[in-house]
Amino acid sequence: MNRRDFITLFGVGGIASSLPLALAACSSEKSTTTTTTTSKDWQNIGTVAELDKNGQLLNEKSPVGTVLVVGTSKIKNLVAVNPTCTHKGCKVDWKATENKFLCPCHKSAFAADGKVLNGPATEPLATYAVKIEGSGVLVKPV
Repeated sequence: MNRRDFITLFGVGGIASSLPLALAACSSEKSTTTTTTTSKDWQNIGTVAELDKNGQLLNEKSPVGTVLVVGTSKIKNLVAVNPTCTHKGCKVDWKATENKFLCPCHKSAFAADGKVLNGPATEPLATYAVKIEGSGVLVKPV
């Protein structure tokens, strides 16, 4: 056996014997670190004071995603939607006088319950259940 064959044989053998260790390190086994998970339970997205100030409350970084709540604490029918237009992703605006959401980009319109009133959007806005508890405004996906 010459020198080149010896180095090739043991070099490939060394790599092959370390392969199980590399696979174990990259396995998808349960991690020991904890991460924050998106909950399907009620999430606090803001305060009643914030909601009552403008008649709407926008939280772009809530645990359930972007949420826009419209209404005030004095009315019982609060509305909560993801304000991202399903057509091209623009942020819709709440038009209280018309009781609908309008997309400023391509003029899609959505009812208060998120359903499409007119396109070009064809999919409704995502909606959330919403309630007031103490001084907090809480939402959860429906």
